[in-house]
Amino acid sequence: MIIGVGIDVAEVDRFRVSLERTPLLAQRIFVESELYLPSGERRGFASLAARFAAKEALAKALGAPAGLHWTDAEVYVEESGQPRLRVSGTVARRAEELGVRGWHVSLSHDAGIASAVVIAEG
Repeated sequence: MIIGVGIDVAEVDRFRVSLERTPLLAQRIFVESELYLPSGERRGFASLAARFAAKEALAKALGAPAGLHWTDAEVYVEESGQPRLRVSGTVARRAEELGVRGWHVSLSHDAGIASAVVIAEG
């Protein structure tokens, strides 16, 4: 059963400007593994914008309640290339309240726009 669906888009260049203007913003939004590739190289702005869009879409799928912490949701990619969500803290509590048992995530970025869809399944 679908409990919630969220979708969000982010303009990559606008997101880049926000991160450059406010250096600590990235640490408030992302966990370390989202910021860096396994090689230690920092992820590109399009990839970060897509992850941000996924977090926004996740909040919408949960009904956009107040008090969710950005770093309580981690977007990661399996070896197969499929994006996934790992939730903890405030996000996990809200998901449990709603009966969420699994997530479906789709990320994309093209022509300067990053997008994400999140489906919360019970």
